[in-house]
Amino acid sequence: MGSVAAMLTLVAVVEYPSGAEAAGQHYEDTVLALLGRHGGELERRLRGTDGQCEVHVIRFADRAGYESFLVDPERAALRAALGEAAPNTRVIEVHEV
Repeated sequence: MGSVAAMLTLVAVVEYPSGAEAAGQHYEDTVLALLGRHGGELERRLRGTDGQCEVHVIRFADRAGYESFLVDPERAALRAALGEAAPNTRVIEVHEV
């Protein structure tokens, strides 16, 4: 990965609409596999015990990689195909303390 100064670390809190957990988990499986093409890496993936949410710790070599991931056409098409069943995601930029 890139230099420590350029590296971007994110925590994503992903919540699935009720009744759409399986579709949301499949979506996450698929889009997380796209990270590498944008210089990203999934460090941790944790699922809530109720199956309603996940927490991801993701690193990108730089901000440009994250921005290119956000507009990846395959990712956008997958999300659009889910419609109302798409997960609701909050992304938090973090750093080590």
